[in-house]
Amino acid sequence: MTVLKETIQVKRPATEAFAYLADFTTTTEWDATAREAAKLTPGPIATGTRFLVTCAMPVGSVDIEYEVAELDAPRKIVLRGRSRFFDIEDTITFTESGGTTRIDYQAQFDFKPLIRPFVGAMEPGLRRMGKASLKGLKQALDDRFPTPKLSGEDATADKLVLPKLARFTRLGYLRGRKRWNPVSADLRGKHVVITGSSTGLGFASAMELAHRGADLTLVMRNKARAEEVKRDILAETGNGNVALEIADLALLAEVDALVSRLLERGRPIDVLINNAGALYNEWQATSEGIERTVALLLISPYRLTLGLKPLLAAAGDARVINVVSGGMYSQKLSVDRLVAKEGEEFSGATVYARAKRALMVVTRHWARAWRQDGIVVNAMHPGWADTPGVKTSLPTFYAVTRFALRSPDEGADTIVWLAAATEAGKLSGQLLLDREPQTQYLLKGTEETAAERKKLLKFLDAYAPTAGATAASMPRAKAS
Repeated sequence: MTVLKETIQVKRPATEAFAYLADFTTTTEWDATAREAAKLTPGPIATGTRFLVTCAMPVGSVDIEYEVAELDAPRKIVLRGRSRFFDIEDTITFTESGGTTRIDYQAQFDFKPLIRPFVGAMEPGLRRMGKASLKGLKQALDDRFPTPKLSGEDATADKLVLPKLARFTRLGYLRGRKRWNPVSADLRGKHVVITGSSTGLGFASAMELAHRGADLTLVMRNKARAEEVKRDILAETGNGNVALEIADLALLAEVDALVSRLLERGRPIDVLINNAGALYNEWQATSEGIERTVALLLISPYRLTLGLKPLLAAAGDARVINVVSGGMYSQKLSVDRLVAKEGEEFSGATVYARAKRALMVVTRHWARAWRQDGIVVNAMHPGWADTPGVKTSLPTFYAVTRFALRSPDEGADTIVWLAAATEAGKLSGQLLLDREPQTQYLLKGTEETAAERKKLLKFLDAYAPTAGATAASMPRAKAS
């Protein structure tokens, strides 16, 4: 029997440290030996929950299947694991005093008979790994990481089209995550509003943020699907703090009605995630006379965010996250070409990219203008992710790239990071991919002029929310 014991002290409440460690998939963030970790059982973490952790150890790569044997919040966690080389019992206790928490971590190994003759030689290595792992845990819980910058490797890639596009794939995600820091920030009590959360990136973001304890307001068009999403989140995370708002955000009257409801409720918004979107392959105007792509992807988040600004300012240190697309790299801002007109040759992908380019310009404008209000505004793009929207709207692209596409969870990771990570609150006006700032212009000649930016803001100013706005009083874009 080999027993390893380590103790650390962190300036965090025991409840927060306990919540972070109870999810044993976080071992990859702080354990020096953990390479992969996954939760095997559905539902909230509880006694009986199982995890699979792949570790690099002196005996080689080892898959350990853990089961939560005891979960006494926020005082004690006991996990029992089995592998082909040993059985293990991890006991973690939390003692809070004077604003700090002492964490005592004990790992008890029972090696299989074939391994026992070599245990003496392995023990020094095991103890070194134990110390390194607890050092990593302390760093994770101390949560003092620098704001990320574009790495030298990626700064070079950003100047070249093909290396940049390679970063959009799942391989780019796997390479990028090697540089990531832990995210142990506690989201309990934080109010997060997410638009377009029925499937894809929005659903993945909502599930993960609920798992981290956030109070969610989810905005969707379909009431039946919204209620299903809420049930799924409760079943998987145990988080019942999920409010639903039903609104078709392509219609500005419904945007205004949503804003009115949230303002009347009066709860400050810590994070607003503008994710709702769709790529349409045919031209169509909304019932309000606006081409539906620009209505949903640009005018709607513009009007919604301005309308909710009082609740963002009331939160203090609020965050706005605009979901854009790598496709915007192909487009230069042109306000005259922004709204597609009926009868013109229509490319859904191009119109989509133009709207996302404009939203990126708005993101930078708000970041500068709202700094004094304590609101940071950033944009992210998910890379190429395997979502229902991509599959249905871009079938040829999907068929060619599907083996390289990211999962929705991987595509949504930077949304979650921007919402949760402490250091993300120090960024503003940035475009991020895989938790790192990116160049905002890739192709030569795609950077707009200052005059064009002013022209965009003047165009959008006509759609700024006003008290008592109604569909009849809204500006109407010409359909032809």
